[in-house]
Amino acid sequence: METILITGAAGFIGHGLAKRLLEQGRTVVGLDNINDYYDPQLKRDRLAQLQPFKTFSHAEFNMADRQEMEKLFAESSFDAVVNLAAQAGVRYSLINPHSYVDTNLVGFVNVLEGCRQSGVKHLVYASSSSVYGANTKMPFSVHDNVDHPVSLYAASKKANELMAHSYSHLFNLATTGLRFFTVYGPWGRPDMALFLFTKAILEGRPIDVFNNGEMERDFTYIDDIVEGVLRVIDHVPQPNKEWRGDAPDPATSYCPWRVFNIGNNNKEKLMRYIEVLEQCIGRKAEKNFLPMQNGDVPATYANVDDLVREIDFKPSTSIEDGIERFVQWYREYYRI
Repeated sequence: METILITGAAGFIGHGLAKRLLEQGRTVVGLDNINDYYDPQLKRDRLAQLQPFKTFSHAEFNMADRQEMEKLFAESSFDAVVNLAAQAGVRYSLINPHSYVDTNLVGFVNVLEGCRQSGVKHLVYASSSSVYGANTKMPFSVHDNVDHPVSLYAASKKANELMAHSYSHLFNLATTGLRFFTVYGPWGRPDMALFLFTKAILEGRPIDVFNNGEMERDFTYIDDIVEGVLRVIDHVPQPNKEWRGDAPDPATSYCPWRVFNIGNNNKEKLMRYIEVLEQCIGRKAEKNFLPMQNGDVPATYANVDDLVREIDFKPSTSIEDGIERFVQWYREYYRI
């Protein structure tokens, strides 16, 4: 896959993936609308790291714009498309649901249509661990049913998997969905816990700890996520010849469609995560314990057996290493 379109190229994961692909000598076209969901300057600074590469170009518009999307696919030929653009955040979906419909549903169907009309060989797209919703059997397996989302964000990601399946069935478009588990690390999103905690501790403000700290997450370091996506791009899914309609496997299909978890395969307590952060910063956090927020879940934990077996990759970065690298980046970026 030599020429790749990355939607959300100014985003946390998109920027990291684009950089790795460009370093490999591949051609990358980025797409991002640089919206103000969080500080646009951070997005522009990520893009600035990609601009020196001669094989990089970037378009700035909203992928919900059908005409612009049709034009983009008509004017370029992509071997693969990686859709990482989305309205992110579980909690924000309770405040601004229409933003999730516009980007995650309308935008995604524009991506699917572009791939279908231009003969793209492989569409890889970001799903989310949030699709597991009310499931409590741990670790979460791609072979489990995921029909009980607890937020509109989660529902939109599940919808992406279903929309992709219909295109794989109807048009033989090879699609792979990746369920990311709590991604963190340098260049991360300011709306996520590690960023919020670090900023508050350094500024001497209390941190909000939800569910009174009784949370567990499968924290996955950004470089592990990027490595997983990188390997999946060239691993085009094949139909599962053993798939049966009377006992359907939710992870595979009779058509070229697949979903994988990308997580650290390690459940960490939120209080341990905070403890490691305090050690890296060298300062104790003042904690404001709060009840569980609507749309949230108490725990996530990824089964990555399929990823290991088919892609030969398993994330392995410890939170001790990952948080230390984030704090170092944060201090450098904000000159603290």
